[in-house]
Amino acid sequence: MTSKSMRSFAGGLFVAAGICGAVYFFDTEETANTQTLEKLTVDEMKSKLTSEGYVIHTEKEYEEQLDELKSNQAVAEDKGPKEKIIYRSVLKVSKGMTSIDVGKNLKRSRIIADAKEFFDEVEKRGKANNLRPGSYVIDSEMTTEEIISKVFK
Repeated sequence: MTSKSMRSFAGGLFVAAGICGAVYFFDTEETANTQTLEKLTVDEMKSKLTSEGYVIHTEKEYEEQLDELKSNQAVAEDKGPKEKIIYRSVLKVSKGMTSIDVGKNLKRSRIIADAKEFFDEVEKRGKANNLRPGSYVIDSEMTTEEIISKVFK
């Protein structure tokens, strides 16, 4: 690019920036809209918005409606029957499995909450080496004691 063409390009940018700035600062339409909005009273704004389909509330009215909605939800939750989800699984114990593996499978099946707690309970009872191979139907309503007595000798 030559120096003449570079100067021409820079001059064009300068002129374009000047025109954009002039349009931005001297636009009469935008200032007219701003002046019209400033002259509206609160009642005029409310009537204009309601005629457009908007609902106008004060902050106090909004908070009251919000509190009423929350209390209605709380009442509905209290009245509704609480359903307890029961998970049922078939536990397949094969030779070579450990009580840790059983605990992990029961955790994965959502029968127990923590595999380590189950393993610790089995160890505490001294049943870790008494694992019986086979298939067992276990559900989440069973206690840890019932599960251990069913799966371990």
